[in-house]
Amino acid sequence: MTDMNILDLFLKASLLVQIVMLILIGFSIASWAIIIQRTRILNAASRNAETFEDKFWSGVELSRLYQESQPRRETLTGSEQIFHAGFKEFIRLHRTNNHAAESVIEGASRAMRIAMNREIEALENHIPFLGTIGSVSPYIGLFGTVWGIMHAFIALGAVKQATLQMVAPGIAEALIATAIGLFAAIPAVMAYNRLNLRVSKLEQNYDNFIEEFTAILHRQAFSKENQPQ
Repeated sequence: MTDMNILDLFLKASLLVQIVMLILIGFSIASWAIIIQRTRILNAASRNAETFEDKFWSGVELSRLYQESQPRRETLTGSEQIFHAGFKEFIRLHRTNNHAAESVIEGASRAMRIAMNREIEALENHIPFLGTIGSVSPYIGLFGTVWGIMHAFIALGAVKQATLQMVAPGIAEALIATAIGLFAAIPAVMAYNRLNLRVSKLEQNYDNFIEEFTAILHRQAFSKENQPQ
C-alpha cells in the first residue's frame, strides 16, 4: 500500500464521507472563531468590571459617577451598565416616592437585576453552540465512518479475492471522518466548559456588586443628608 496523506484520504473518500468531513471542518472553524471571539469579549468584560469597581470604591460621589457615565450610556457594559441602570431608577423613584424608601430600593434593585441579565445574555451569546458542536461532531464523524466502511465493503463484494491492501485504504478513508469529528469536538467541549465557568464568575461578581450597591442605596434612601439632587 502506498503512503497517503489526509488530502489523499479526503479526495479518495466517497461523496457522502467528503460532505461529512466538510461539515466537521466547518464546525471546527466555527468553534475556533467563537472561542477566540468570546475569549476576547470575556477578557474585556473582566477588565472593565475591575476598572469600574476600582473607581466605584475610590470614594467618588455616586451622583458624579452617574453624570460621567451619562454621555456613554449607549455603550456602557458590565458593572458600569448595572450601576447606571440602578442609580437612574433610584433617582427617578426617589423623586416620585420620597417617603417610600423600601419601594425605591426594590425598584433600583430590580432595574439592576434586569441590566445584569442582559449583560449575561450578551456574554453567553454563541457559547451554547460550542456545546452543540461538542455533542454532535463525534456522532457525525461516526456516521461518516460507518458509511465509508460500508461503502468499502460493498465495493469489495465484487472482487473474488480481497486482501489487506485492498481493504485498508477504504477503511482509512472512513476512519478519518471520526478523527475529524473528534478534532472538532474536543476543543469545543473544553472551551464550552471554560467559557461557561468564566461567565459564571462574572455573573457572581455582578451579583455581589448589586448587593453591595443596594446596601449603599439603602443607606442613602434613609439618609436625608445624602439624598441625590
